[in-house]
Amino acid sequence: MRWPDYAVWWHVYPLGFLGAEGVALPPGEPPSHRLPALAEWLDYLLALGCNGLALGPVFAAETHGYDTVDHFRIDPRLGTEEDLVRLVETAAARGVRVLLDGVFNHVGRSFPAFADVARSGAASPYADWFVRESGENGDSGAYRTFEGHDHLVALNHDSPAVADHVAAVLAYWLDRGVAGWRLDAAYQVPRAFWRTVTDRARARHPEAWFSGEVIHGDYASYVTEGGLDSVTQYELWKAIWSGFNDRNLYELAWALKRHNAMLDTFAPQTFVGNHDVTRLASRLQDRRHLAHALVVLFTVGGIPSVYAGDERGWTGVKEDRAGGDDAVRPAFPARPGLLPPDGTEEYRTHQLLIGVRRRHPWLVRAQTQPHTLANTAMSYTLTDPAGGGSLAAAVNLDDRPATLSVPPGNWTHAAGPGSVEGSGTVQLPGLGWVIASSPDAVPH
Repeated sequence: MRWPDYAVWWHVYPLGFLGAEGVALPPGEPPSHRLPALAEWLDYLLALGCNGLALGPVFAAETHGYDTVDHFRIDPRLGTEEDLVRLVETAAARGVRVLLDGVFNHVGRSFPAFADVARSGAASPYADWFVRESGENGDSGAYRTFEGHDHLVALNHDSPAVADHVAAVLAYWLDRGVAGWRLDAAYQVPRAFWRTVTDRARARHPEAWFSGEVIHGDYASYVTEGGLDSVTQYELWKAIWSGFNDRNLYELAWALKRHNAMLDTFAPQTFVGNHDVTRLASRLQDRRHLAHALVVLFTVGGIPSVYAGDERGWTGVKEDRAGGDDAVRPAFPARPGLLPPDGTEEYRTHQLLIGVRRRHPWLVRAQTQPHTLANTAMSYTLTDPAGGGSLAAAVNLDDRPATLSVPPGNWTHAAGPGSVEGSGTVQLPGLGWVIASSPDAVPH
C-alpha cells in the first residue's frame, strides 16, 4: 500500500479559516503572516485521527482564491512562501502531509498573461493561452470563461505553453515538500492535458498524489486516461444525505454499487462535506443522522476527508449569490482551545470512527456487499481483498428498533450502540448503528 491509502484528510479553506480579507491586499502593502497559525491546529487534526492537511487555495488571487493571479506566489493575505514551506516542514515533522489546491482550468482577469492579452490582443506572446468564443456575427467574441463567471477566464489547454506553465507550478511546490494536489474543476479540463502535466510531475516526484474535482461524468476515465490518482466522489456524497432525507436507503445502495465499480480502478476521494457545499448538519433534515453518515464515510472504500468544522457538527448553508459561500467558510479561532464548547459529541464520534478506519487500512479498496436493505435500515460487509478480515456495518434511520442480518462469522463489536451476533443477527436500537470486525473473510 502507498501512503495515500492510509490518508485521512482534514480539509481547510485557508482564506476563510484564517479570517483573511475578502479581496486582495493593495499593492505595496506588507503580507499578513496568517499561515503559521495553522501549525497550532496540527495536534488537533492528529487527535481527531487525521494525518493529512488538505489546503484550499493559497496562491495570490483577486478574491476567493479560485481567481488565481500568480501560481508561484503565496497570497499576501496569508503570508509568504517561507510561511508555507515552514508549515509543510512542521507538519512533516509530525507525520502530517500537506495537499495544495491547484486552479488550472481558469485564472483571474488580472493574471499577468491575460492582462497582456487584454492589452495587446493577438500581438501578445500569451495570445494562445486563452480562447475567444465566436461572436454573433462570426467575429471574435469575448474570451471563454468558467461556467459563465466573467471574472474567471478559462485557459487554453491545447496550448503547449499552458501545459509547460502548469507542469512548472506542480513541480515548484512539490520541490518544496507538498505531498500532492487537489486539481480544481478537473472535469472542465481535457484528460490528455492532465496526463501530460501529471506525467511530468511524477518524473521528479513519483510519490505525488493527484485528486481531481469531478462532479459528474466518467470518473474512472480521469484516472485511466488523465493520469490522476483519484477524483471526488460526489455521487456518494449526494446519495448519503439525499437517501437519509428521503428515508430511501435504496438510493445509497445504488450509489454504493457504482462506488464498487470505481474501486475496481481507483480509490475515490470520499467526503460528506467540503468548502463548496452546504454543511451536512444543515443538509440533513434530521441531524440525528449525522452519525449514520459518518459510519458510511469511514467504512466504505475510498480516501476520506473531513471538512474543518464538520467534526463539530457546525452548520452553514451555501447560497447561489455573491458571498454565498461565506457561511460554509467561516473564520476559526487562533487555536483549538478557543473553540466553542458545543460539538463535543460530534467530535468524539469522528474520533471513534476514524479510529476504526485506521485499524482497518485495507478498507481503502474494499467493496461493499449489502445484506439487509429496506427504506430505513441497511446492513453490509466489507472484506479485505488480501484476506485479512472483514467488517460489518449497519444503520437504522427509524425511531423503532430493527433486526437485520449479515453472514455468520467471528464478529467482535467495534463501535456503536447495536450488536452483531456470531449467527449474523444484527440488533439495532432506534436510530442506532453498529460496526463489528472479524479476523476472517466472510462469504458474500
